[in-house]
Amino acid sequence: MDREFENILIKEIVRQNESIVLIASENYASKSVRTAQGSIFTNKYAEGYPGKRYYGGCEYVDQIEILAIQRAKDLFGAEHVNVQPHSGAQANMAVYSALFDSKSVIMSLPLDQGGHLTHGSKVNFSGNLYNFEFYNVDRETEQIDYEALEKHAQTVNPQAILSGFTAYPREIDFERIKSICKKIDCMMIVDMAHISGLVAAKLHSDCVKYADVVTSTTHKTLRGPRGGIILSKNIYAKSIDKAVFPNIQGGPMMHTIGAKAVAFAEASTNEFVNYQKLVISNAKLLGKLLSAEGLRIVTGDTDTHMILVDVTPFNLTGKIAEEKLAEVGLIVNRNTIPYDSNPPRVASGIRIGTPAISTRGMNAEAISIIVDCIIGILKEKEESKLIKNKVKELANKFPIDLK
Repeated sequence: MDREFENILIKEIVRQNESIVLIASENYASKSVRTAQGSIFTNKYAEGYPGKRYYGGCEYVDQIEILAIQRAKDLFGAEHVNVQPHSGAQANMAVYSALFDSKSVIMSLPLDQGGHLTHGSKVNFSGNLYNFEFYNVDRETEQIDYEALEKHAQTVNPQAILSGFTAYPREIDFERIKSICKKIDCMMIVDMAHISGLVAAKLHSDCVKYADVVTSTTHKTLRGPRGGIILSKNIYAKSIDKAVFPNIQGGPMMHTIGAKAVAFAEASTNEFVNYQKLVISNAKLLGKLLSAEGLRIVTGDTDTHMILVDVTPFNLTGKIAEEKLAEVGLIVNRNTIPYDSNPPRVASGIRIGTPAISTRGMNAEAISIIVDCIIGILKEKEESKLIKNKVKELANKFPIDLK
């Protein structure tokens, strides 16, 4: 192996093992998923789709892609699936390209209230190429006001309402959103990147049943390889497939598609359902204990894998809190909170997620230690060196599963 690469790889292995990852969008893929992604399928070009390739020698990659598609259909109850997007962002780009033009109005939640960059942010292709109108969370509850959303939609008359968010900790009422879409005769699109594992385990309301199109990543709570996926009604299949290839992408990453197939199989097990239950219970306990220590939990609670924490009660910004926690091996990300007075680079909050620690098997006892360490460093109640040792000790008790 390349020695320079190997030296850096070893450092990363140590970092992942000795730190505690609380980033809501990160997880640990199983050895089976990693083996598939590192397989010789990485050598194969396969532009096109199964049975319709532009290269020879595709008989086995065809089988892999068909396997991934069928497993995703079975897992989510989807009519049509495209497993080729390299990422969630490219999945969203393909959907917009397939279904809308620059004059089409798409309603979404803005970035500073929990939406994603690809949901119409002006610093992203979505906000530059498409016409987004934003709905908002209620100032008091910090949750979606569905009545206000309906009134706004009737005024704006969009071609689509987009839901599914990157920093929104509550369960989304997809049935209610579908009823709004029906009333104004528009499409329903969902980006379930963060909650796809919860949806697969039937621990969150089912967006696939209601939506015209659903996009997702395949990592995060789904615990697969880093990649994207599009699920849709059959009526949109042809347009979406053309948008992915040849419009947005060239050759699909067949090794990653193989890893997606493995991950979909893992997500169909009872073990995976129990894992997702632990993810949610850990997040709820984490929020409850941090709140008891004086931090404010945005919306007051969580129904998902994440909590959004307002750190201003400690006279901190999200940026400072993130940096302080990173010093002792607690890895989070700064995040804006609804109606934040600080810009995104600074932010007033931090986003904390439990998928990765739950994969390592951490439970209520570990959550209590994590909270003690978070409060200890943010309030400067204890020397950072001592807290760092506690974090390392806890991490060593729950090694990354290499099975």
